This record gives sequence, C-alpha cells and structure tokens, in this order.
Amino acid sequence: MIKTNNLVKVFTTEEVETTALNNVNLEVKEGEFVAVMGPSGCGKSTLLNVLGLLDNPTDGEYHFLGYEVSKYSERQRANLRKENIGFVFQSFNLIDELTVFENVELPLLYLNVPSAKRKEKVNAVLEQMDIIHRSGHFPQQLSGGQQQRVAVSRALVSNPKMILADEPTGNLDSSNGDEVMKLLTELNANGTTIVMVTHSPAYAEYAHRSVHLFDGQIVTENINGKFHV
Repeated sequence: MIKTNNLVKVFTTEEVETTALNNVNLEVKEGEFVAVMGPSGCGKSTLLNVLGLLDNPTDGEYHFLGYEVSKYSERQRANLRKENIGFVFQSFNLIDELTVFENVELPLLYLNVPSAKRKEKVNAVLEQMDIIHRSGHFPQQLSGGQQQRVAVSRALVSNPKMILADEPTGNLDSSNGDEVMKLLTELNANGTTIVMVTHSPAYAEYAHRSVHLFDGQIVTENINGKFHV
C-alpha cells in the first residue's frame, strides 16, 4: 500500500535549513498496523503528513496504492486523500460549531455523497462507535474520550483504505486511551491499514510493527519483539 524510497523533507527559512526526514525507506502492506515512535522533533508528524498526502517530500519517491505521488499537485493529492485516507489527531480537530453528526458528515460532503446516503452512513458509524446517543450534541458537551470517538467516526465514515493516527491517545487518560486503542485494533482486524504515531511503548505494542525514528531517519524496527537495525 505504501512504499517510500529515500524520502527527504527539508524545511527552509531565511535563516536556517532543517532536514525533517533524511532518506526514509518504509513499506507498509495492506492490512498492517504500524506504530511510528521516536523523541519529539524526530520527524514523526512530518512523515505522517507526507504519507497522508498533506505535503510533498523535497526529494525521494512515495508510492501509494501503486501510484508514484511525490510530485502530485495539491488537487491531485486531495482527490486521492479524500477517497482513501482517514485522519485521527491528538487534539481531535472537531469543529465546535457543528454537532457530532455534522462533524462526522463532513468527509461525505466533500465526496458529494447524496443526503439520504450521508445520513445512513453517519448513523451507521456512530452506532458502531457507540456514540449515536450524542449525535445532536456539540464537541464541548463531550468528554475527551467521547470526542475522540467522534474523531474516529469521522475518519471511518468514508470507508478509507488507511487511517493515519497522530498521537490519538495523547490528550486522554489511560482508560479512554485504552478504549481508543481497542477501537483501532478492531478496525485493523476488519482490514483497515493503520499507521499511528505514538510516544507510548505500551500502545505501540498494539501494532504489528514499530518503526523508530531519530533525527529524521529510521534507526530500528521492532517486529514481534525483535529489533532489526
């Protein structure tokens, strides 16, 4: 599903040039659950942004679903992204002025799904996430765990092939964090490919494989408890 070859991302300002990703070679197969770990500033979120087609690399290749997408325009990336990728963020990124239903409905609006079909799909995913009883509430009326359930629902509603989760448990207590990891594990068991950035070794264990970044490079991979340099 994903393959990068010598992926490089450099951020340049007038005063400094920062290499966020340095020759990253990564492959993620369809149906895998991969955790990306490393210290703050090592390039984890930058990698997720490139994998999620939110940004282009400076150099190298990125193959997604068989397409070499590293030089795609924003419009090309957006079209591929909205049909294939769901995002879950640490800060939930819900819109305060919209209800739970309306927040989850947003991706379907971008895909021009008809109204009746939108209602059917939103209600189905809210039922699946056990949050349908809150569909008329606003985000600020929900607990952190409930907000993340809504965020996961929004990521799922368009049936994406892959979910990218950036510290999805970062703003949650351990009980709600465990619940979100259980949800992600169930989604993966049902066939959804998941790439998750996390600082938590315990939550990384939910994944099939852990990739460790340091200074923009992959330094180790942990597969079934065995490290490979």
